[in-house]
Order: sequence, then structure tokens, then C-alpha cells
Amino acid sequence: MTAPAPAMLAGEPRTAAPRRRSSERRFSGRIVGRMIAGLVIVLVFIAPYLIMLIGSFKSRFNILAVPPTYLPTTWHPENYITMWSTPETPLPQNLISTIVISVFATVLVLVVCVPAAYYTARFKFPGRGIFLFLVIVTQMLQPTVLATGLFKEMVAIGLADTWLAMILVNAAFNLAFAIWIMHNFFAGVPVEIDEAAQLDGAGKWTVLFRVQLPLVWPGIVTAIIYTFVASWNEFAASLVILSTDANQPLSVALTKFVGQYDAAWQYVFAVSIVAVIPVVVLFMLIEKRLVGGLTAGSVK
Repeated sequence: MTAPAPAMLAGEPRTAAPRRRSSERRFSGRIVGRMIAGLVIVLVFIAPYLIMLIGSFKSRFNILAVPPTYLPTTWHPENYITMWSTPETPLPQNLISTIVISVFATVLVLVVCVPAAYYTARFKFPGRGIFLFLVIVTQMLQPTVLATGLFKEMVAIGLADTWLAMILVNAAFNLAFAIWIMHNFFAGVPVEIDEAAQLDGAGKWTVLFRVQLPLVWPGIVTAIIYTFVASWNEFAASLVILSTDANQPLSVALTKFVGQYDAAWQYVFAVSIVAVIPVVVLFMLIEKRLVGGLTAGSVK
């Protein structure tokens, strides 16, 4: 004689299993729907980069062919080699210029914004609210609007057509956002943590660098990414202030391949791919610190 099923012993209704399977189907259906929607969104954002990547392996005539072709009739990987020695612009020097300006502008922003944001978040001083308001207001001013004034200023102080001029300009226009972001992160850290460290004998600079900074890594990462990308892509001020081809960044050098009557689109696509790679690599290298910073300080 067989024993009754456990479900019958517990008094569970016979319809429980079908209901559970029905809810599981609905749950799996939602997951599949979200995956499909996410895939569509990813394809929409990646499509321009795929077109740019494929175009960089085409010849100029293949790009301008009518009707257009999605894949190259003949692949031209040599575009990535010949573009470095084109007569339009010295790309190796342009790449070095872009790296130097972006890296030093980012470092300068971090050196200034970290202590400034910490001070505004931890100490009350006259005009503190006005200072923070002015920090945000400066975001309304962009290098495009002030390019002419910036050029005259750099000429007056003898920094026109130099890397230092663009380092200062990029740092100045990204400093306000970095201070505001870091201010909010420092303000979100309990004051009791500072007080506990000071009771243990730590000074203000020790508290800042050894206690606070590990807790605000997400803000630092945000400031680094924002400043570096903005400096890397800056165009208007660089076009006006930097007149020598070798000093100009990639954003300006890219326009040299587009003339009034002709355009070397294969080089435009190839240079654009090269310009995108460092930003992607930076995010890949810094992503772990961003995720680690989200939980830093949660366990003592």
C-alpha cells in the first residue's frame, strides 16, 4: 500500500502546483521581455560605432558608393597605418597633445576639488551658500562662448598656443562640476567618523586622505571620468587657442580630413575609433574602483 503524497498530508490544494508554474511562466516571460528590450537599446547605441568601425576598413570610393554597401567590398586595414603619415595633420603629435592635456587637466581638477569640496562639506563659513551657488552658475559658461576672450587672455599672459593654456582652460571649466559632486559625497559621510579619527590623534589632512577618501571613491571616479572625457573631447577652445598643428588635440585634427570639396572619410572613421579607445580603456580600468568604493567603509 503506497503512502499518501506529502502535499496531500499537508492539506495543500491540488491547484497549487499549476498556479506556481503559471507564475513562473509569467516571471520568465518578464525576464525575456526585459532582455529583448535591453538588447534593442544596446544595439541602438552601438550601431553608430559599428558603422564607424566598418567604415574605417573601407576605401573612400567604397564609402561614397551609390547604392551604399554595409560591408567593405575590399577590406583596407592599412587605413590605420597610413593615417599616421597623412599630410593633413601630424596625428602622432596630436595624440600626444590630447593625452597630455587631458591627463594633467584631470590631475589639476582632483588636486583642487578634493580639499575644496571637503572644506565646504565639513565647515561653516560666511558666504558658503553663495560660493556653492556660484560653483553651479559657472557650469552655464562653456568654452565655446568664451573662446575669443580666452584667446585674448592667453595672449596677454603669454600662454597662447601652449599645452598649459588648454590644461588651465579644461581644468577651470570642469572644476565646478567636480567640486559640487565631491561636496555631496563628503556631506553624505557622517561627521562622527571624522570625530572618531580625531580622537585617535589624526589630523585634518590625515582624516581627509586616510579616512574620507576611501569612503568617497564613487565621487572621485565620477570626477575623473567626467573631467577626462570632457577634456579629451574639447574642441572650440582648442581650435581658437592652439594654432600650431602639432599642438592641437585629436578633436581638432579630425576636422583636417574634411575639406571644402573632398573628405577622407576612411581616415575620419579610423581616427574616431582611435580617439574612442582610451576613454573605453579608462572606464574599464576604473570600474573596479567604482564598484569597490560603493561598499568601502561599510565593514569596520
